[in-house]
Amino acid sequence: MRLFASLAVKKAIIMTENEIGKKIINCAYQVHKELGPGLFESTYETCLLYELTKAGLKTESQKTIAIVYKDVKIDAGYRIDIHVENKVIIELKSVKELNDVYLAQIIAYLKLSENKLGYLINFNVKYFKEGVKRVVNNL
Repeated sequence: MRLFASLAVKKAIIMTENEIGKKIINCAYQVHKELGPGLFESTYETCLLYELTKAGLKTESQKTIAIVYKDVKIDAGYRIDIHVENKVIIELKSVKELNDVYLAQIIAYLKLSENKLGYLINFNVKYFKEGVKRVVNNL
C-alpha cells in the first residue's frame, strides 16, 4: 500500500525574467561590494557565477551563439558571458566606461538568442549602480 510513499515529486519553480534579474543584481552587487573595481573581467565572471549558483540559479558561462543568415548557420565565435536560467543574458565588462558598442553587442545577443532581458555590467566603477544597464528586447 505504500508503493508511492517514498516517491517525492519536485515542482519546478519557474521564475520570470524580472525575478531572475533581481537575483542577478543582488549577486553582482555582492561581488562588487567584496572586490571593488580594478580587476580583470574574468575574475568578476568567476565570482558572479559562484554567487548566482549559490542563489540557486542555473548558469552557463561563455555560451556560444550562432548566427542564421538565409538558412545558413554561422558559428562566428559570439559568446554570451553568462546565460542565466536560459532567459537572461549578462554581459560583463571591466572598462573605464561603457560605450555604444557594448550596448549594441548585448542587443545583438538578445536578438540572436531570442531572450528578452539582459544586463550590461561594468565592474570598473566606484559605485555599482553606475555600471549597470538593464537592456530589454520585447519584454
